[in-house]
Amino acid sequence: MDFLRKTLDDLSRSGLLRELRCVDGAQGPAVRIAGREYVCLCSNNYLGFASRPETARAAARAAEEFGCGSGASRLVSGNTALHEELEAAIARLKARPAAILFPTGYMANVGAISALVSSKDAVIVDKLDHASIIDGCRLSGARILVYRHYDPGKLEHVLSKSHNYRRKLVITDSVFSMDGDVAPLPSIIEVCNKHGAMLMIDEAHATGVLGATGRGTEEHFGLLESEAADRSTIVMGTLSKAVGSFGGFVAGSRELVDYLKNTARSFIYTTALPPSVCAASLAGIRLIEVDSQSREKLQSNIRLLSHLLSDLLPGAQQSGSNSSPVTPIFPIHVGDAARAVAVSQRLFEAGYLCPAIRPPTVPAGTSRLRVSVQAGHTQQQLRGFVETLAAEIGD
Repeated sequence: MDFLRKTLDDLSRSGLLRELRCVDGAQGPAVRIAGREYVCLCSNNYLGFASRPETARAAARAAEEFGCGSGASRLVSGNTALHEELEAAIARLKARPAAILFPTGYMANVGAISALVSSKDAVIVDKLDHASIIDGCRLSGARILVYRHYDPGKLEHVLSKSHNYRRKLVITDSVFSMDGDVAPLPSIIEVCNKHGAMLMIDEAHATGVLGATGRGTEEHFGLLESEAADRSTIVMGTLSKAVGSFGGFVAGSRELVDYLKNTARSFIYTTALPPSVCAASLAGIRLIEVDSQSREKLQSNIRLLSHLLSDLLPGAQQSGSNSSPVTPIFPIHVGDAARAVAVSQRLFEAGYLCPAIRPPTVPAGTSRLRVSVQAGHTQQQLRGFVETLAAEIGD
């Protein structure tokens, strides 16, 4: 099996070899690695709920009552009251009649997409959609059509030529994970309605972050303000980012959820999430509903980091297609993969954890540092990071 060593050597020479770092202890604005503390600028623990006492206590109590594992799939013996309570909480948060849990966000996308469309259908995706969306499209067997990023006009052009397909499913990230920009959801909904297409949005990086009460992109755009608001959009999301726990979900109509329970292979043929994880997720959602201060602190840190980057790195791309960042994700484009790795390593030596993002996660020539800010970061931590970063890549 010489190809194994050859592939690893090729990855190393091109700056694409990946290695793991072991974090000691809980996630937070700073983490410990090999006995040293590092300011963490790469975690999706946006609100800090992954290490909140409320989520930890809820998980511990559930483990005491239900044990560590679920034992089987939800459709066999793995379904508990906590699973159903969590689904009801997700449906409430996303203003939908029902929701269905998956073990991961990846499995939610793969399972839902491959259940909704097949070889007679078309699935239309934004060019920068997440890998789990693309993999779900490939597994479905549907015709994959791609429109230019952040361009509802191109989406409409693609849909206008797609009348011969049985079903048309448009899928977009609502917050794009590598650029931090927010999809123009009102325009996308208008185009989908005009052409009779289903719409599915990936709310992984929006849930708990966007909207006055953390309900996501729809709330951010004022699309949940009345009882008459359109709820036909299929909402997918994760519990592993701002919620602070683990798992994925799809929210929508009761018919959609019942359909997925009977057709989504990644739901049917896998063991249910441990009850302790469900309990932690429930605690995280309750915190989103009652703890507005964490979200306000996060938005304050987003504004601060944007200001610091504009002052010290005015040439760096920071916020994708948005002129006023509202998400915690700031891409700092470096270009060459090897250089991105070198910059990341020098930041690490200075006490900042911010790994380089390289192909195939991003296109060749667009390697970057994906900076993500948390509610718990201090002004001193953010300022120190940007000053160190500017010394490394500034002109």
